[in-house]
Formats: sequence, structure tokens, C-alpha cells
Amino acid sequence: MRKIFAATLAVMVLAGCAFAEGMPGGKKLVFTTGGAQGTYYGFGGVLAGKVGEKTSTTITAITSGGSKANIEAMDDGDAQLGFVQSDVGAYAYKGTRLFDDKITNFSTVANLYMEQVQIVTLDPTIKTVDDLKGKNVSVGAAGSGVYFNAVDVLEAYGLDIDKDIKPTYQSFGDSVEALQDGKIDAAFIVAGAPTTAVTSLAATRKVYLVGFDDEHVLMLIAKSPYYSMNVIKPEVYGTEEETVTVAVGAVVIARDDVAEADVYNFLTGVFDNKDEITAAHAKGAELNLNFAASYTAVPYHKGAVKYFGEKGIKVAGK
Repeated sequence: MRKIFAATLAVMVLAGCAFAEGMPGGKKLVFTTGGAQGTYYGFGGVLAGKVGEKTSTTITAITSGGSKANIEAMDDGDAQLGFVQSDVGAYAYKGTRLFDDKITNFSTVANLYMEQVQIVTLDPTIKTVDDLKGKNVSVGAAGSGVYFNAVDVLEAYGLDIDKDIKPTYQSFGDSVEALQDGKIDAAFIVAGAPTTAVTSLAATRKVYLVGFDDEHVLMLIAKSPYYSMNVIKPEVYGTEEETVTVAVGAVVIARDDVAEADVYNFLTGVFDNKDEITAAHAKGAELNLNFAASYTAVPYHKGAVKYFGEKGIKVAGK
């Protein structure tokens, strides 16, 4: 009986080793994402599930108020991982704009995909940013990353967010409801396209996206290098033509005191299972190791330094 038990135990151990990828971790981590109708939450849930399935690290993805709230939750010790816009991560690390003081107790895990600045409207006469003048426009929650994206875009066109438009401060879901009810004329939504809130709107109404011209895109990038030019294809929301816009990166960050093994496992679970993740969420197709290692505003976590180093990519760590 002892021999049979020992043999059975050995098989179980070997099976477990074959199943689990990455390093021995085993911690349970909270991953703050974004609103229920945003890309952060949908994609974050897929990533968390795959990491838990493939490694010894367990991750629970939860809804949140977005980038700033995620950094604050991490700073307070209420979360260990979080999504953050690349520009907002830089603001926190430098103690500017959204943050009165520097927050530096977090590190980069990976830059995952681009988040497009989407200006959504149901009014076909609103074709350019200039056409927003005098209109009721949702600019994201007060003090959010989306708010500052709106400020940057409007300023590039010579518009003041308080004087030249009538700003309202709403989440993605509330913005869509306000558009449907005719309470606002347009909404800034900064998230990876397709975004759940906009897709839901496009299923019942004809959606229009306000595009940027090359001159103003270049002006914006020159002033704020966190942005890059991006294009939203017609098939994303059923628009008549592609829309030129700008985008920021969607970065996963972690508290510095998260174990090296658990951050390593997050990256292993994500990048070693890209095909399975892509089958579950369209954003999986944008996963790319070189892009993941491209964020320079915040140093990388030691677990990320180890993972990327094994892939032949050097990143700056703490």
C-alpha cells in the first residue's frame, strides 16, 4: 500500500509540475481594473483567469474607478496589481497633474495595448474637435485620466475645457446613457477599442467618431509625448470610414513588495498563452513582448526584469 501511495503521490506531483507554468508563487493578488463597461475590466478578467489557470498565482480582477483610483488603492495596500494609462502612471511617479505628491512604491509589469482617445457622438454634424465648441461634452470622471486627455486634445485645438465647451463628468456607462437620452452631445472615452460601452451603443444607434487631423496630432504629441497616432478601423463600430486619433498605453503595474515569483507568473500566464487569451478577448491580439517592455516612465518590477531578461529583452528595473 505504501508503494502504491508513493507512486500515486509522485504522479500527482509530476502532473502538478506539468500543469503549472512559471515560478513557485502561490500568492492571492487583487487586480484593480476599471468600470464594468470598459476594456480594463473585460480584458483584466481574462488575464486574471488565465494566470490562475496556468500558474500557482491566483489573481482576482475587480472593478474600480480607473487609473488614478488603481494607483491609490495600491498605495493604500488594498490591491497588488492594477491597470493604469501610461500618462497617468507618469503623473503619479512625478507627482504632477492628478497627484499632489509623488507615489513611487509601484513598478511596471508590462505595457499591454493601446488605449484610443475616442470622441463618441450620435450627431453626424459633429465632425471635428472644433465642432465641440459650445456643446455638452462628457470629459470623464472629475480628475480622471480621461479628463486630462480631454484637456490635452481640446488645448491642441485652441479650446478651453471650461470656457469653450459645457463639460459634464461621467463614467463610460453613464456617458453612453446620456448620449442615448440626448443629455450630452459627445463623450470622451479613453479605452482600448472596441470598448464595451461604445459597442453596446453602436448595436442600437448609428455611432460617429470625431477624428483628428495630422497637424493637430503632431502638435499634441510634440507637447505630450505620452501620446501616439492611432487609427480606429470602420469595422470596430460600424463607422463609414477609419478615424484618426491618438492613444496612450494600457500598463499593468504592481506594488514593489509583490513577490518576484508572482509578477513573473503574471507575465508567464499572459504571454505564454497569447493564443488562448486572444480567443477569449480581441485585445489579446495586441500582446507583444517588445511593446510590453517599452514603457520608460516607471521602472520595471524585479519579476518583470527576470521574465523579459529570459526572453532576451533588457528593461530598466529598480
